[in-house]
Amino acid sequence: MSEDFELDTDDLKRRMDGAMGALRTEFASLRTGRASASMLEPVMVDAYGQLTPINQVGTVNVPEPRMVTINVWDKGLVNKVEKAIRESGLGINPQMNGTIIMLPIPELNEERRRELTKVAGNYAEHARVAIRNVRRDGMDQIKKAKGDGMSEDDQKLWESEVQDLTNTYIKKVDEALETKQGEIMQV
Repeated sequence: MSEDFELDTDDLKRRMDGAMGALRTEFASLRTGRASASMLEPVMVDAYGQLTPINQVGTVNVPEPRMVTINVWDKGLVNKVEKAIRESGLGINPQMNGTIIMLPIPELNEERRRELTKVAGNYAEHARVAIRNVRRDGMDQIKKAKGDGMSEDDQKLWESEVQDLTNTYIKKVDEALETKQGEIMQV
């Protein structure tokens, strides 16, 4: 390999790991028929003039398998939290009890399960695109080094390494998607 060119594969791995982390976060927000505090992570509340994550305006608990509760710290925000949940597209109908908002998790019907598997597929595709963008950046660095005098053999070796790394991460995305779709379709 070229003496003066060293592709930062650790940086490429770190960026691809970032795409995987984002995918795991998005998957955690998809409900699988069981209550989970992470399903509320994407919900933002208009609190104090800015959008704030729900876990920063109240305590999120899962007291039973089909129930999530939010104990809102500021009484003035209870209605805003409830509105944010209704408008989030989670398909959950919040019930108020003072400063506590209860979210009963309904059983998922077959149609809703199919919709959620499509959403999971979209999340996975976004992760694949992010990984391919990282690959493109790596390939661009290699092409630039070739223009600066790298041999064709070295270019092929580096391109092969970047492609292998990409294939590994795309496979991880596909496996994560398969697992998540299995969880969603499980009755």
